[in-house]
Amino acid sequence: IATICQKPFGANYADAVDIVGVAERAGAPLIVHENFRFQPWYREAKRLVATGALGALHAVAFRLRPGDGQGPRAYLDRQPYFQGMPRFLVVETAIHLIDTFRYLMGEVEAVTARLRRANPVIAGEDAGYVIFEFTGGTAGLFDGNRLNDHVAENPRRTMGEMWLEGSRGVLRLDGDARLWWKPHGGLEAEHAYDRGKLDMFGGGCCEWLQRHVVAHLRGGAPIENTGRDYLANLKVQEAVYASHREGRRVALDRTAFYPTGG
Repeated sequence: IATICQKPFGANYADAVDIVGVAERAGAPLIVHENFRFQPWYREAKRLVATGALGALHAVAFRLRPGDGQGPRAYLDRQPYFQGMPRFLVVETAIHLIDTFRYLMGEVEAVTARLRRANPVIAGEDAGYVIFEFTGGTAGLFDGNRLNDHVAENPRRTMGEMWLEGSRGVLRLDGDARLWWKPHGGLEAEHAYDRGKLDMFGGGCCEWLQRHVVAHLRGGAPIENTGRDYLANLKVQEAVYASHREGRRVALDRTAFYPTGG
């Protein structure tokens, strides 16, 4: 039976590998519900990259600031289990940006990470920096903390702000899901596009992912984020934790993973 698996995909990396093996031996389509890449602003950014509008890409940065992690009642009203997760920010939130960065920039070759716990009432990390090195020499930065918010009508809409930089200019995502284009040497102006269903999470990204899967199952359209493909995200995730734990840059082809480690 064709299956969409919500993230997290398995309890750990080894578990995810086993799940993929079971599905492939059964001949069952398996897709991970990783919906950030289906948010309309990232689909539009990808379209612009594909048309060459940004020129040669050289960097991406995302500043995560949902503002829901301060004080003793952090997360209790909506997702109280967040407080007890031994690995939190990367497993719960940054994994979405790992996938989005791969969608926009290509494969990750190495990471350097420094994580920290800013709110003492929770068990895991809730802030940190991750530097990404992509194939071809491009770079990325994830700068995240869940304590502060950002300028937005709804801080959960984009959960932060992005800068996508190329030789022809910079595409900026603001907290209201507006895209702004600044050509190199020119003035910044809003880039009009369909921001999707702004009364739904992520502009309706969950629906768009499901439509994507249905189109594949019914008509054979190309599919994104199969279980096998998603293992690449989990490798990056484990490399991030290894980099923080060992205090060094971690190359993906040399990573020793610790599936249940912190």
